[in-house]
Amino acid sequence: MVWPLAENRIDTRGIDFELVPADFSTLCEWAREGRLEVTALSPAAYPLVQDRYLLFPHGASMGTGLGPIVAAREELSRGRLQRTRIAIPGRLTTAYLTLRMFLGGDFVHDVMPFEEILRAVAEGRAEAGLLVREERLTYPDAGVRKCVDLGEWWLLETGLPLPLGVNAIRRDLGAKTIETVSAVLLESIRAGLAQRREALSYAFQFRRGLDDDVVDRVVALYVNDLTCDVGDEGREAVRELLTRAEPFGLWDEPVRVEFAD
Repeated sequence: MVWPLAENRIDTRGIDFELVPADFSTLCEWAREGRLEVTALSPAAYPLVQDRYLLFPHGASMGTGLGPIVAAREELSRGRLQRTRIAIPGRLTTAYLTLRMFLGGDFVHDVMPFEEILRAVAEGRAEAGLLVREERLTYPDAGVRKCVDLGEWWLLETGLPLPLGVNAIRRDLGAKTIETVSAVLLESIRAGLAQRREALSYAFQFRRGLDDDVVDRVVALYVNDLTCDVGDEGREAVRELLTRAEPFGLWDEPVRVEFAD
């Protein structure tokens, strides 16, 4: 989605963009400091920064009937998972938040980088693991079993897609700048989707040793029509996720989900 910006393929309307690659956990922590004007963000972290950031209606990653999965060396029931130590990719992730709702409360867990969780489960260093991104595709090759797909569970519970990632912009930039940045980023997303082969070639440099097919499949899972515009369904999905999470006490103030126009 950022390839057109990185390669100067679109008109940035006089705004200079500096691309800052970082993992989701880092970006969520930075957002609490307001370090970046525009940032990718886990919806689970948004209530902690809602006074500082607005959500964009584009650039989101949403899975309809698919999402993070819990895997173990043997298939475990919900009751067993409630008593199992689970490796998670971070406490400010939709994956952790959704698993907490699925299990009915907090559970024993260890935080580790998302790309290390599958190996830890396969090698027996973790009893179970919460897998995101490409690991939810490659887990069968590691000889582990799927216990639950949280995207499937969420769809059955709500009939909505599961919001996994969103884009946000700092409120203090002002309405005019926010409108301009929003238009530029939407054009970048559309250009990337329209020229998918070239955009994927750019994305391959961040593949972390994955083959082209896996990268292509990961993109196909989460970059879709809702990425250009979450629409009413996507907005409802974000609100439903965060409203249902409020009783778990992960943030102090009531959630106010606000999108930039």
